[in-house]
Amino acid sequence: MGSLKKIGVLGGTFDPPHLGHLKLATHFAKLFELDALLLIPSGHPWQKENVITSASVRLRLTEAAAIDLARAFLYLQIPTRVGIDQIEVDRPGPSYAIDTAKELRQRFGAQANLIWLMGADAFTNLPTWKHWQGLLSLMNFAVASRPEHSLHTELPPALAELLAQHQCQSASELENHACGEIFIDETLAVDVSSTALREQLQNPSTYDLATASIPSHALEIITNLGLYR
Repeated sequence: MGSLKKIGVLGGTFDPPHLGHLKLATHFAKLFELDALLLIPSGHPWQKENVITSASVRLRLTEAAAIDLARAFLYLQIPTRVGIDQIEVDRPGPSYAIDTAKELRQRFGAQANLIWLMGADAFTNLPTWKHWQGLLSLMNFAVASRPEHSLHTELPPALAELLAQHQCQSASELENHACGEIFIDETLAVDVSSTALREQLQNPSTYDLATASIPSHALEIITNLGLYR
C-alpha cells in the first residue's frame, strides 16, 4: 500500500464491531474518495477497563466485519480498499494512538494523507490520550457527530483551542493536506455503541435488538463462541 495517497484509519476496541463502525467507514470512504481504509483493533486498550474479549478474538471479529464492509463498498461502487491492520495487537504494552500514528506515517511516507476517523465521543475524549497534542502533526481528523455529544458545548478548553486553530470547513480542504486538519461532519449521526450492545446481548429480552446492529459475519463468530452471554 506504499503508493496510496489517501488512507482512512478507523481504530477501536471493536468489542464487538457494529453497524455504526461500518456506517462511519462507508460515509468517509465515499466523502474523501479514500484509496484505502484500515480497521485497527486495539491490542491493549488502556482506557477501557471493561473490555472483556481478548485481542485475538476482537481481531477475528474485526476481520469478519471487514468482509461486510468490503461487500458494502462493492455494492455502493466505492473503490476504497479495506484492510485489517494488527499493528496494535502485535505491539506489546498499552495501545497508544500516537505510537500507531508514528508507525503509519513512517510506513506510508510524508506525502500520504492519513485521516483518523472517529466519532464525536472519541474526539471530546482526545485530551486524555497520551501525547494527544502531537497527533495532528502526523494525521488529519475526520469527526462524525453523535446525537448524545455536542461539539459546541462539551469541548474542554484545550480541545476547543485546537479546533479553532485546525478546523477546516470542507472535505476538499482536508484532502489537500497530509496532516494537521480537523473536519467535523454534522451530516452523519452514529448512535450505536459497543458498550450498549454488550449489555443488550447479555439480556435475553434485548438480544435480538442487539444482533440487528452487528455485521453478519461478526455475529456468526459471536454466536458460535457464545460471546457476551
